[in-house]
Order: sequence, then C-alpha cells, then structure tokens
Amino acid sequence: MKLDRTKELLHGSINELEPYEALVHILESVIELVKIPGNDFCWSYWENSDEAAREITKLLTMVKSYTLPERVEVSVLFAPTGPLQEVSLSSGWAKPFLKVAEKYDQVEKLLWPNS
Repeated sequence: MKLDRTKELLHGSINELEPYEALVHILESVIELVKIPGNDFCWSYWENSDEAAREITKLLTMVKSYTLPERVEVSVLFAPTGPLQEVSLSSGWAKPFLKVAEKYDQVEKLLWPNS
C-alpha cells in the first residue's frame, strides 16, 4: 500500500495561503491511512475501512469544491479519542496520526478562525 500523500504531508509544511488545498491534502492522507490493510476498527464508530473512507470522501468532495463543511464534521475525526485516533492506536500508526492531526490543527485555525 502506497502512502504517497501521507508521506508528503508528514515531511512537508502547510501552505497557509492555500488552506482549502491543505485540507484536501490532509483528508487524502487520512483516507490512505484508514485503507491500510489490517487496520483494526473495533474502537471507532466505523465498521471497516470502506465506511471510514466513504465518510472522509464526502468531506473531501465538499472541500475540493470550495464548500466548507461544518467545523465539527471534520474536527471530530481528529479529536482525542475520535475515530481516527482510535484506529491509529489499535492499528500501529499512532505517531503518524498525531503528526497529521497537528497539520489539521494548523488548517482548522485558518478555515474556521472564529470557532
């Protein structure tokens, strides 16, 4: 399984002048992560990787069309003990998840400054 978008995100920086594109990159990365074969979804509210990818893809589609979802719809994914963290902890990619979540925190402040 290739994790190209995730590797780019982890080793690069967020372009604060293009927050929508940055959020697209983050969401594409988490889709790659949830699709890693053998992920354990027992502690998340998702049944499996397909369900997780569908939910994230809906948000991704909105952001790609420059429609900003409600902040909570996206932030819940990255919250402590949220579904992504639960999958990451039970599947062995907790450290990369924390780095992706840090990038999300940067973008969240840019896209939802008054939240």
